[in-house]
Amino acid sequence: MTKFCYGKRKLATYIDCSFSTLKEITTSAPQSHSCLQTGCTMESLDQTINSYLDVWLGPRDPRVKGWLLLDNYIPTFIFSVLYLLIVWIGPKYMQNKQPFSCRGILVVYNVGLTLLSLYMFYELVTGVWEGGYNFFCQDTHSGGEADMKIVRVLWWYYFSKLIEFMDTFFFILRKNHYQITVLHVYHHASMLNIWWFVMNWVPCGHSYFGATLNSFIHVLMYSYYGLSAIPAMRPYLWWKKYITQGQLIQFVLTIFQTSCGVVWPCAFPMGWLYFQISYMISLIILFTNFYIQTYKKKASSRRKEYQNGSTAAVNGYTNSFSSLENNVKQRKQRKD
Repeated sequence: MTKFCYGKRKLATYIDCSFSTLKEITTSAPQSHSCLQTGCTMESLDQTINSYLDVWLGPRDPRVKGWLLLDNYIPTFIFSVLYLLIVWIGPKYMQNKQPFSCRGILVVYNVGLTLLSLYMFYELVTGVWEGGYNFFCQDTHSGGEADMKIVRVLWWYYFSKLIEFMDTFFFILRKNHYQITVLHVYHHASMLNIWWFVMNWVPCGHSYFGATLNSFIHVLMYSYYGLSAIPAMRPYLWWKKYITQGQLIQFVLTIFQTSCGVVWPCAFPMGWLYFQISYMISLIILFTNFYIQTYKKKASSRRKEYQNGSTAAVNGYTNSFSSLENNVKQRKQRKD
């Protein structure tokens, strides 16, 4: 091993190798070598993946070097795989169990994400203003100090996508499995991974727009979910479907703004713009289908029930005694 250090490595690597050799000699436990080997294997895997990504996507933005979770892709990938495993196993585990209420935790969680989204929205808007960002196309290095402000906020935006995995976990614990749709899982699992790449290669500039709109929508969305966790507030919450409409408008506006960068290009990488447009189109298709299935068909069904003499429903609440009785039974079962 010493010969390898002399022949193949520089002085710094030689010192590391000598230290590893000394540790192997002085440690009698057989697992020490395997632990070192595992660490070297993970480091080697990180280096291999990073080298492929650098060849494929070009040099990374040096401003985010050393930032939490950004140097290597493996942690983000592992988090995503664990998320998908929990989505698959969780409902099966809860199948024969009583649902959890989680009411207090939900209020705190949703209030926290509401405040975080509000902070990100404010910081992004002020950063764009201070940097004199161009709506039609903005590169990643001409905004001065404002660029670094945008980079710092967008790191929080990336990290918030990891926090938002809890949305799904709460659905599982509360046995609201009908809410774990293809759209929901696709959106949550993909956003964390996409923003890891964004933060490493285009962490400011034209990347700001979608995150700014999404932060504003999330202020409305998480405040709604926080209030809906309080039973007394539920009859007064009427704007849920408008949140979905706002999300669709957000995707359309993001496509328009991204397309401006294609039509009137600047130094912002063109490949990222094409990817952004493609991803927004996929979300528009899925969200439109969700909106039709959730609101249009339900409204049509309610009209038919009303015409047939059934009780009318307003904002998801029925006035009939039988429906009230069923709601009471469900609440008793859920303990919520």
